[in-house]
Amino acid sequence: MGKATGFLEYERIEEGYKPVAERLKNYKEFVIALTPEQARVQGARCMDCGTPFCNNGCPVNNIIPDFNDLVYRDDWANAIRVLHSTNNFPEFTGRICPAPCEAACVVNINAAPIGIKSIEHAIADRAWAEGWVKPMPAAVKTGKTVAIIGAGPAGMAAAQQLARAGHAVTLFEKNDRIGGLLRYGIPDFKMEKSHIDLRAKQLEAEGVTIRTGVLVAGPEGLGKDSKVTNWAKETVSPEQLMAEFDAVLLTGGAEQSRDLPVPGRELNGVHFAMEFLPQQNKVNAGDKLKNQIRADGKTVIVIGGGDTGSDCVGTSNRHGAVSVTQFELMPMPPEQENKPLVWPYWPYKLRTSSSHEEGCEREFAIATKEFIGEKGQLTGVKTVRLEWKDGKMTEVPGSEQVLKADLVFLAMGFVSPVASILESFGVDKDQRGNAKATTDAAVGYATNVPKLFAAGDMRRGQSLVVWAIREGRQAAHAVDAFLMGKSSLPR
Repeated sequence: MGKATGFLEYERIEEGYKPVAERLKNYKEFVIALTPEQARVQGARCMDCGTPFCNNGCPVNNIIPDFNDLVYRDDWANAIRVLHSTNNFPEFTGRICPAPCEAACVVNINAAPIGIKSIEHAIADRAWAEGWVKPMPAAVKTGKTVAIIGAGPAGMAAAQQLARAGHAVTLFEKNDRIGGLLRYGIPDFKMEKSHIDLRAKQLEAEGVTIRTGVLVAGPEGLGKDSKVTNWAKETVSPEQLMAEFDAVLLTGGAEQSRDLPVPGRELNGVHFAMEFLPQQNKVNAGDKLKNQIRADGKTVIVIGGGDTGSDCVGTSNRHGAVSVTQFELMPMPPEQENKPLVWPYWPYKLRTSSSHEEGCEREFAIATKEFIGEKGQLTGVKTVRLEWKDGKMTEVPGSEQVLKADLVFLAMGFVSPVASILESFGVDKDQRGNAKATTDAAVGYATNVPKLFAAGDMRRGQSLVVWAIREGRQAAHAVDAFLMGKSSLPR
C-alpha cells in the first residue's frame, strides 16, 4: 500500500490555514487543502502494515490503505469509488471528523501518522470538481415506502441507501434546510453548507422526497419552553406517518443540551451554545433573524471544553468579542499522549483547535458556582478552582472569584434526544434517555414499536458525524431487510 519505503522517506504534511487576521473577517472555510502532489506523498507513506488498524479505528470502516495506494498511483477516479463504498459523504468527514483512523495508524506508533483525513478531503473535493459524483437512482422500484425523521448525516445516509435499493423515501426535517447539526451547529468556517446542498440535489435526483419545515411530533411538540432549534411551519403526527408508510426510521439528533442549574441561570446573557450557533449559520445563509445573540464588544465565557465550546469561541471572535475564555471542569491534559499505553485507541491529550489559536484564554479545573447579574442582566460568573485526586473532584478552599462576563455559552454536551418525540411514538428508552434499539444483525435498529427503527444520535447519544453515517447505512440495511426479507445493501 503506497510506496514500500515511503513512511521512511517522507514526513507528514499538514493542511495549511489562512492567516488569522484574514479568516476572522468572514465565515468561509480557511483550510488550505493538500495539492495533488502533496496528497500523493501522503499516500506514499501508507506502509504495508499487514493489519491496517486504521480500518477499525474508522467508524465507517473506510478501506484506507486502498484509497491511499490509489492516490499514490494517481488513480483518483477509483479512489473516490473505494471511498464511496463505505462513506456516503466523504467531503463532510474530510473536513470535520477528528480522524480516529489516524490515531490507530501503525505509523503513529513511533512517528507522525499518515494524513488520512487530508487525503480523504483531497479525494472528495477532486471528485466533485471532476464531475465523478453522480446520482445513482435505482433501476427497479420496490413499491415500498419509508419515512425518515431527521435529515442530519444519519438520515441523509439512510435515505440515500434506501433510495438506491428502490424504495420510495421521504426525508422529514423540522428546520428549513436539511443537514441537522451539520447545517445548524457546525460553523460555516469549518464546513460551508454548499457541500450539504450538493448532496441534497443528489438525493432528490435519486428519488428522495425532502420535506423541510415539518415537525413530526405529538400535540405537545418539543415540550414547553424547549430551547431546541425548531423552524417548522407544519406538524405531522406520528400516527399519520405510521399509517402512511411501510417503515419509519428515527434519525433525529440528541438535541437536549446539558444544563447548568446554578443560581442566576435565568439571567439574560446565559445561553445554550445551540441557541447561539444555529442563529449565525442561518444569517450566513442569507436569512433575516430578529434578536440574534451577538458577541460584539462583549466579554464572553464559554463553559465546556469540547468542540461545541470551540465553535462558540470561533464564532464569538468573528463577531468581535472583547475577550473569550473557555472553562473546562477537568485538569489540563498532557500535551503529548502516552502512545505505548493508548495506541491504537483515541488518545487523551491537549487539543488546541484553530478557534483557540484565533484568540482564547483556556481555564482548566474550574467550576461555575453562580451567575451574577444586575437588573436581570448577566455581569459576572462566580467560579471555584478544583483539585482532582484519584478521580474525585474537590473544591480548593479560598479559590472562589468573580469574573466579568457579558455573555455565557453553555457547551457541556447533550444529554439525550427530545423525550417528547420518543414518547409520542411510544418508543422504549434506555437508561440515558435514547431510543432503545440494538445493532444486532437479526433485529438491527428496530425499536419496540413494529416497523419503527432508530439510528444515529437518537439511538446512541451524542457522537461524531462519522458514527451518524455508519448508523444510517446500517439502519438502511436493517430496514431494507425488514421490507424485502433480505438486503444486498452494505452493512
